[in-house]
Amino acid sequence: MSKNVAIIGLGLIGGSIALAIKAGHQDAMITGFDVNQNQLDLAKALRVVDDTASSLEEAVQKADYIMIAAPVVQTEQILEQLSSIKLKNGVIVSDVGSTKLSIVSHAKRILNSSITFIGGHPMAGSHKTGVTAAKSHLFENAFYILTPDDAVDRSKLHDLMDLLSSTNATFVELEAKEHDYLVGLISHFPHILAASLVNFVSDRNDSQRFNVARFAAGGFRDITRIASASPVMWRDILLRNKDVLLQMTEDMKLELDRIQGYIKEENEDGIFNYFSGAKDFRDGLPVRSRGAIPAFYDLFLDVQDQPGVIAAVTQKLAKEEISITNIRIIETREDIMGVLRVSFRSETDRDNAKVILDRDFETYVDDK
Repeated sequence: MSKNVAIIGLGLIGGSIALAIKAGHQDAMITGFDVNQNQLDLAKALRVVDDTASSLEEAVQKADYIMIAAPVVQTEQILEQLSSIKLKNGVIVSDVGSTKLSIVSHAKRILNSSITFIGGHPMAGSHKTGVTAAKSHLFENAFYILTPDDAVDRSKLHDLMDLLSSTNATFVELEAKEHDYLVGLISHFPHILAASLVNFVSDRNDSQRFNVARFAAGGFRDITRIASASPVMWRDILLRNKDVLLQMTEDMKLELDRIQGYIKEENEDGIFNYFSGAKDFRDGLPVRSRGAIPAFYDLFLDVQDQPGVIAAVTQKLAKEEISITNIRIIETREDIMGVLRVSFRSETDRDNAKVILDRDFETYVDDK
C-alpha cells in the first residue's frame, strides 16, 4: 500500500529526509511544500520530491505522514495551521526540531485526538544549507531521537520508525524533557560558551596595543567554530530551552569558581587533576560516532606557505572528483602539525583525499 508523505520545509534536513524515504520506500509518494519558492522549485527539479504544493493545506490533506522540517518557532506556527486543516484520519505528524518539550506540549494542546504527533530530532547536519545540499545518507549512523508521549499508540511509533528506517539512523526514544536536557548539555550550552568566548575576546580587541584578532586565528578560531551559527536559530532555541540553560549557566559559574580557586591558591595538584580529568573524559569520547554538533572532517597538510600550493592541492582533489567544503592557510602553528587545513563533507572524502595527497605532501588527521 502506497504511503503519502508531506515534507514541510525543503532545506537540508527536509530534503535529506525526503531522499532517504524515497531510497527505502519505492511506493512512497512525497509532496513538498516550502514558503521559499526557489527551494520548492529546486526540490522538484532535483527530484527530491515527487510533487510540490502551492499551499500547506494542499500539501497535507491526503498525507498519511507529515514531516515538519522547519526551525522551532516556525514548527509551532505550522502546528497551529495544521490544527485548523481537515487532515486524514490517523495521520502521523513529526518534526525535526532541536528542542522538544515546547513543541510536544504545543502539539498535544492544539491538535485533534485523531492526529498522532511524535516529536523527532535527527542529530545530524552539515555546514551547508538548502535543498541542494540534501543527501539520502545524511543521517546514516546518527542518533535519531523520538519523543512520543504516553498517549501515543506504539503501533504508530513503529510505523514512523519504519518510514524513517532507510535513513539508517539509530533510533533512541526519550521523554521530551530528557531530550532537552541532553541536547542542552552537549549542543545548546556549548554554543553559548563558544559565543561567550568570542564576545569576551572581541570586547578586549580594541583595548590592547596589539590586534588580538590577528593572534586569535589558528586554534582559537577552531575551538569557536560553532559561534558562526545562525543567530536567529540560536535565539529561538535558547528561548525554547530556557529553564535547562539557565540552570547550566549557574552551574558553569561554579565550575569557573573552582578553577579560579585552584589558580588563586596556586594549587598545583588541583590544576593538574582538573586538566587531567577533562583530558581523560574527552579522549574517551567516541571518535566515529555522530553527535548533536556536526563533525568537522579536516585534513592538515605540512606545506610551505607560498603561491601555488593551494592550487596544487585542489587540482589533485578535483582530478579525483573529491569535493572540499573549506580550505585555509593557518598562520599560527601552535598545537597542530600542518599549516594548510582542508575540510571535507564526510570522513570517506577526507580519507580518500589523504591517500591522494600523501603522495606529495605530509598529511595529518587530528581525531583526538
